[in-house]
Amino acid sequence: MAQGYFITGTDTEIGKTHAAVRLIEQWRSEGKRVMAMKPIAAGCEVLPDGRWVNDDVERLVAASGQTDRELMNPYRFLPPVSPHIAAREAGVAISLDTIKAHYLALAEQADLVLVEGAGGWFAPLSDTLFMRDLAWALDLPIILVVGMRLGCINHALLTAQAIEASGLPLAGWVANRIVPDQPAYEDNLATLKAHIHAPLLLEIPFEQKS
Repeated sequence: MAQGYFITGTDTEIGKTHAAVRLIEQWRSEGKRVMAMKPIAAGCEVLPDGRWVNDDVERLVAASGQTDRELMNPYRFLPPVSPHIAAREAGVAISLDTIKAHYLALAEQADLVLVEGAGGWFAPLSDTLFMRDLAWALDLPIILVVGMRLGCINHALLTAQAIEASGLPLAGWVANRIVPDQPAYEDNLATLKAHIHAPLLLEIPFEQKS
């Protein structure tokens, strides 16, 4: 069975997919067979042929070389809103069992499977389920992506504490620079290294979006 990781973040729009792509590229360069999964994607472009395309899913497809989008992304919603709202508006109940079945199918084909959550650790999936519950259901170690900006220390340490309290291992974290000139960046990074009880896996420089 493949080794799996669940990637979460300190917030939405802090570069989870960007970090996932970097990790996938790194692992593939080491000769590993890597599969990616984005179980729940909210926010799609509608193509002329009627297909719904999610940018995060497409970036993971490009990085991993996968072609079966339905297997890697069982839940896709049109509006870019919280998963529980998108699912409710679509009349869909997100099933952890369905996601786990898709994960296990991918795990049979790979050495590593990277599962990217939506939003942060407590992003709701329904009135009773959170992204944390999906990580529990898959029983995977966690990789935390920290969006490096003012306020990131509080967000990162709270999220790391919540992950540790869940009983799942925090396998490592990624420092992703999402602003070009964060004041006292190196000091912030040193503080996070001192207080997050897991290794820094990647430090990603700021990249201007095209």
